[in-house]
Parts: sequence; C-alpha cells; structure tokens
Amino acid sequence: MPTHRPRIHDPHAVPVVGTDHHLPAVEPARLTPEALRQRFASAQGWQADIRGDTGADPAGLAAASVLVPLVQRPDGLQVLLTRRTEHLRDHAGQISFPGGRVELDDADAVAAALREAEEEVGLPRDAVEIIGQLPHYTTVTRYVVTPVVALVRPPFDLRLDAFEVAEAFEVPLRFLMTPAHHQRHEFELQGERRQFLSMPWQGHDEQGAPRSYFIWGATAAMLRNLYGFLRD
Repeated sequence: MPTHRPRIHDPHAVPVVGTDHHLPAVEPARLTPEALRQRFASAQGWQADIRGDTGADPAGLAAASVLVPLVQRPDGLQVLLTRRTEHLRDHAGQISFPGGRVELDDADAVAAALREAEEEVGLPRDAVEIIGQLPHYTTVTRYVVTPVVALVRPPFDLRLDAFEVAEAFEVPLRFLMTPAHHQRHEFELQGERRQFLSMPWQGHDEQGAPRSYFIWGATAAMLRNLYGFLRD
C-alpha cells in the first residue's frame, strides 16, 4: 500500500464537477473581530470535515504551521495570502498561507507560524493577535500542519522574501466564507476517485492590473474548514 498519494501537477486541468452554492454563506455578523474571538474561545472539541490529503501514518509526518492572517480593514476582514515563487521544490507558484516546518527552536506551532510570517512576508509580530487554532491538516507533501488564526492590525509594511514569495495579496474573508465560490474538482488517479476544492479569486496585482488567483489544495481545504468552524 502506498504511504502517500501522488501529487496533482496541473490543477487547472482537472474538471469542475460543481460548486457548493446550496450551502449558506457565513453570516456577516460572524465575520467581525469580536465574533471571531468569541467563537475561538469556545472551540474545544470541534472536528474538521477535511482532515488531509495523505494516507500516511501521521506519526511519520513532519510538523508544520501556517498563519491564517485576517487583516482588519474598514470594509471587513481580509485574508492575507502569498503566491509562491516558481522555482521552489514544493508548492511552486501556488497560493498559500505564510508558514513552514516547525523548527527545534520554536516553542510551539504559534511560535513557528509567527516566525515564518515574519521571515516570508515581514509581518511584524506586534501587529498580530493570535485568536486560536484549527485542527491539524495533513498534506500530500507529508506534513501535519497546524493552522494558527490571527487578527492583524494595520498599518504594516510587508517585506517579501524574494526567494520564496513572489507576491502577497488580500482576499475578502466574506468571499472565501461563501460556498457558492467553492468549486469541486474530481478526477481518477491510479484507480482512485479523488476530489479537491478551489476558490478562484479575481483580484489585482501590486500594480493594480487585474489578476486571477487560483486558491486550491491544502490552502482551500483549510479555508473550507474555517468555513465549517464559523458556520457551526
């Protein structure tokens, strides 16, 4: 039996079989900083619907952590995401949260997420308020990832690590918490039927030019788990 699933190299080519427009969007009243603080304060025992994309024994996976930064803008919370550079071995060109492997010097998953966000995009720690964590998510690249959710207070100036990060951008949390924007892709690989989610976003790059961002894979799955958490 294989210890992990093969990777998807061209997600855009995988057919869309539907959206989740039949599911309700998270109510705007639940997407405020105070509502999020209260929800995470009562998070104990909550289980995620999507737990990962690997058949490997979790004991054999490496620990990783990502920061889910929710930027407090006048028109509502925005999710800060990154586009990886094209030359990376893992996740080249993909949309992701700031994050990476938990190092020996990191006290815990929160410390790792804060360190990675500071290293990758220059997000200052004094602008970050940690409000909670989502359940672990296992990836096809053999990591057990802890999503650390935080409110981010502007103003702040980002400084991207040019080796790892091609771009940082923001997507409205309300858009991502609306399942009508969640596409389901389905395909068969090595005799197994598989699915993944995508959340395509039409935004603008740093120069203001229109740009399409294809949010999929582990990032989309963790956002979908955030949707389930805030909806429940």
